[in-house]
Formats: sequence, C-alpha cells, structure tokens
Amino acid sequence: MPSEKSEQGRSVNQRVTIREVAAKADVALSSVSRALSGHPDVSDEMRKRVKEVADELGYEPNLVAQSLRSGVTRTIGFVVRDINNPMFALLARSCEQELRRNGYSMILVNSDRNIENENRNFSLLRRRRVDGIIASLVSEDSPYIKKNLSGPRCPIVLLDREVKGVNASAVLADHASGVHEAVTHLIKAGHREIAFVTGSNNVYPTRNRLEGFTKAFEDANLKVQPDLLAIGGFDADYALSHARILLHRNPAPTAILAGGHGALMGISRALKENNLTMGKEIAFIALDQLPYLEVFSDNISTVYRDTEAIGREAAILILEGIEGEKPRVSVIESEFIERASSQGGL
Repeated sequence: MPSEKSEQGRSVNQRVTIREVAAKADVALSSVSRALSGHPDVSDEMRKRVKEVADELGYEPNLVAQSLRSGVTRTIGFVVRDINNPMFALLARSCEQELRRNGYSMILVNSDRNIENENRNFSLLRRRRVDGIIASLVSEDSPYIKKNLSGPRCPIVLLDREVKGVNASAVLADHASGVHEAVTHLIKAGHREIAFVTGSNNVYPTRNRLEGFTKAFEDANLKVQPDLLAIGGFDADYALSHARILLHRNPAPTAILAGGHGALMGISRALKENNLTMGKEIAFIALDQLPYLEVFSDNISTVYRDTEAIGREAAILILEGIEGEKPRVSVIESEFIERASSQGGL
C-alpha cells in the first residue's frame, strides 16, 4: 500500500531534516544547528532566516539525538503517589509551569499507592535518562527506597517525605503548626473527644500532624485518647470503615479531623450515613484545603498549605540540583482557617 503523501509529496511519517533547512536557507549545517539552539555566535539576521525556513518546512529538532550528543534531556521525572488526589494536579501544574519557564519539560508517572509500581516508575525514568526526579513516595521505608533514591545519577527532590541517608533535597510542609492551632481551637471550645483519621505513620505528613495534635493536648494538660486515633491508610475506604467505628464509640467523638483527601471522602460518607451534619452535631476539620471543597461547601474548616508554592519550590530545588548546588530542605508553612464546620458538636 503506497504511503500517504503531504502536499509537498513527502510521506506524512517522514521528518524534515536539518540538511533540508540548510539547503533552503542557503547556509551551512553548523549554522542551522547554532541558530536553532540559541548559540550566541549567530547574528540576529541569520537566526531569523533559519527560523523562518525551519517553520516553513515544519522542521522539528530530534530531541533524542540531541540528548545522546549532549547527555542532557531537559526533562524532569515527576513520580506521583496517587493521581486520584486532586492536590497532586495542582502541585504538578505549578511545578511544570516553573520548569517550562526554565526550558524543561516534565514526565509524570503515577504509582497508584503501590510500591511495586513506584519501583517500576523509577526504573522507567532512569531509562529515559531524565535530568532530575521529583517524587512523592508511597512509603519512606519500602525495600526499594535506597536503590531508587541513591541509584539515579541525577538530583532528587522529595515531596513531603523524609528519608535518612540519601543525598536528596526536600520540600516539607509544616503540618504540625496548623494542626496544633486547629486542635487548640477545638479544645478551647470545650471538645475533649477529638478523633483523628489519617494515613500510615511511615510517612512524614502523618508523623508531623500527630506531633501537632499531641502537643495541643499536652499544652492543655490533657491526654490523647488512643482509641480515637485511626492511623493507617490514606484511602477513602480505610477512612470510611474506621469512621463508622469511631462514630459508634461511647462516648462518641464531638470533633473529628480528616488527614488528607481520602480521609475527607470516607469520613464525609460515614457522617452522612449517621445523619450527622458538620458544624452541628459534630465539629469537623479537613487537613488540606482543596478547590473542590468550595464547590460543595464554603463552611469547612481546614489546615491550609500552599500546594502551588510547594510545586514551584520543588521545581526550583531540582533546577538547583542540576546546576550542581548542594541538596537542601525547604519548609512551607501551614495555618488553620476557621469556618462553620468546626463550631458544632457540643
């Protein structure tokens, strides 16, 4: 079967070559290469002429060939723990925008909360020869962690994760200060039966949030009640099953904190099943402020961290690493934002 032809008689799958651009522009091959790569030793007139011809012919540089010659791909790998979490969409978008401004593109891979998938994602990015990797890890103690963070010969930036003994930068949120403020608000309002549903403590956010939670009780000379803590999973199913148990406790919690997107979804379902309204029969605080919350309700109290700032900072840190700067840790503050949902329950 004959190949499909364009109006110029070229196969639709056939690339325009740099030789064709040079021939039409009547310049040397090296001049085309320098003009299109932004080399300083090219006049503005030459650069304009070559660019016009390249655009006219539809020439696109072969990035694979360029990376083989230079050892630089100008791409950054972004490993997402769970793409279902809308927080990562905001974070990845702001990160990608900052990278694009600096001439880099981004490859996003989703681990789907599975350490085997995460291991395969790191392997894929290593084979792609990315210039750096930004990662939100499923766990800080998976059997692959040392290999994946120490193996790549490129800088690493961790998102809200602490892994000792690796040469990596990190962007951490100060969850503890916001949670401390939120729980102190509840205690001052008279709450004592305060439940907390969140993910496993094998990751930094849970440990840091628990620090703030515990300190608020200590500051009030109160003791945390262990049976009001459900710590083990970030997914909605985990939160739903444990919230059902908590809500049938005697005495039942008068306030509840949701540690993450999945916890928010699961707890919301459990409250609905039990005909409980946030801000009336029970006080409620979400430990992340996501855009969709305002669509459904503008009354939910939250502990806010600037997700877009985290994404931009991750891009800045990975670019610093590419330039040879030493790894460092950047901390993004959090704050409690009081709304109607945290005012009921007593």
